[in-house]
Amino acid sequence: MISKTLERYTEHPEEEFVVYGHRACQGCAEVLALRLAFKVFGKDTILAMATGCMEIISTPLPFTCWKLPWIHVAFENAAAVASGIEAGVKILMEKGKIEKKDIHVVAIGGDGGTSDIGLQALSGALERWHKFTYICVDNEAYMNTGIQRSSCTPYGAMTTTSPPGKKSIGQSTWKKDMPKIAAAHNIPYVATACPSYPYDLFAKVKKARMVEGPSYLHILSVCPTGWRIPSGDAIKYGRLAVETGVFPLYEVENGQYRITHNVKSLKPITEYLKGQGRFRHLTNDTISKIQERVNLEWEGLKFQCGVK
Repeated sequence: MISKTLERYTEHPEEEFVVYGHRACQGCAEVLALRLAFKVFGKDTILAMATGCMEIISTPLPFTCWKLPWIHVAFENAAAVASGIEAGVKILMEKGKIEKKDIHVVAIGGDGGTSDIGLQALSGALERWHKFTYICVDNEAYMNTGIQRSSCTPYGAMTTTSPPGKKSIGQSTWKKDMPKIAAAHNIPYVATACPSYPYDLFAKVKKARMVEGPSYLHILSVCPTGWRIPSGDAIKYGRLAVETGVFPLYEVENGQYRITHNVKSLKPITEYLKGQGRFRHLTNDTISKIQERVNLEWEGLKFQCGVK
């Protein structure tokens, strides 16, 4: 599978569209994910980005690290603005105001701007069948504003608004399953990805770019600052998330589920949790509870994909 995805990627130029000038934290996997993705999206791309880490670090006035048309929008409306851009570009082409060519629109939000504040706008844009790609860069909390919990924060994680204590284990709810929520809109393409698996990411971005209609990419973006890990370990923890089944890599193409990186035997969840400061307070009983949930969801996904 890796050779096939590598072959797909070589069809694209090596030009960079996310370049120097940003102020991301050391080891940030989120800006790496976008750098890889936009190598495939290419130059004929317009980007609408919600308020969040990537907006703040990528455009410190008067600088920018973007070599693409880029607009900063409010926390909640990246998908709505992207759908407006897509419709506007289409009308301008029909009226002969701009050249007719394949211009792709991309909306980007963090997990908070996607699963919480922006969910209504995203659902509407998917339902209206705009031809655009929505990317959720998921670092599992509102990192830009001080590491507050979001509905994508994993069970048991410590954040500034879900602190552990005598009566709290930290985050008390399970992570919202945004890829399946997107897939429930019956759109042509939904996928999970992680920059720790770049060729898998390349192939999925290409598919998202080419479909006729909306597409959704949910990219796990390890945050050393918020996860309280060494800055050099982002790629390691991205791989562990996949290898333990915490964040499986799969795609939903025209309603058909397919695992794109099948882990034959999951590593124990402790391999992923240990070393992350946000989980250091967890008891063995809580870890066992998380392990049971991960196993259950992994088996459910394999059943959906027809994998034994």
